[in-house]
Amino acid sequence: MNNFNLLVSTSRFNEVNAKAELWFLLLICGDKYPIISSIEFSGLITAFTTLNAKDVIAKVKEILEKDPNFFQYILKIIPIDYVCETNVVTIKEVIQKNHEEYINHEESFKILLKRRKNENIDRNSFIESIAKLIDNKVDLTNPDKVISIEVLGNKCGISFLKSDQIISSNSKTVKN
Repeated sequence: MNNFNLLVSTSRFNEVNAKAELWFLLLICGDKYPIISSIEFSGLITAFTTLNAKDVIAKVKEILEKDPNFFQYILKIIPIDYVCETNVVTIKEVIQKNHEEYINHEESFKILLKRRKNENIDRNSFIESIAKLIDNKVDLTNPDKVISIEVLGNKCGISFLKSDQIISSNSKTVKN
């Protein structure tokens, strides 16, 4: 689980089926050798694709436009830009070092934090400390960009996303 650029959710006990579905999907997108892994969290799998993860999301959106029922097991796909240790200082460093590459100065943002098997991070103070690193306007209802922080025990996936770059089977894109 040290290196992944897609985080995928499925219903509990359907991880094997979701892995097969994701493997097939990534083949369709052009990756001949995706690496798909089970992780310790029920309902989640990770993948490393040699393709740009956000390009994969764009291709998946095209597939879903043609066939809205394409997914049988995959519920959500989140592209991941950075993987690091779940350490507040490290996470803040990654975000501070890289946010300007993804968020233009005039764009608004919001932070989404999902914690799994890690209650050491106090949600409100952590989100507030991250928001202070970025001079842009915070918009919780209709942001231009979303900073997604996925805590998976001692590993953390960080993404800088447009609102429509998360695929969800409920809506086919993220709901803010």
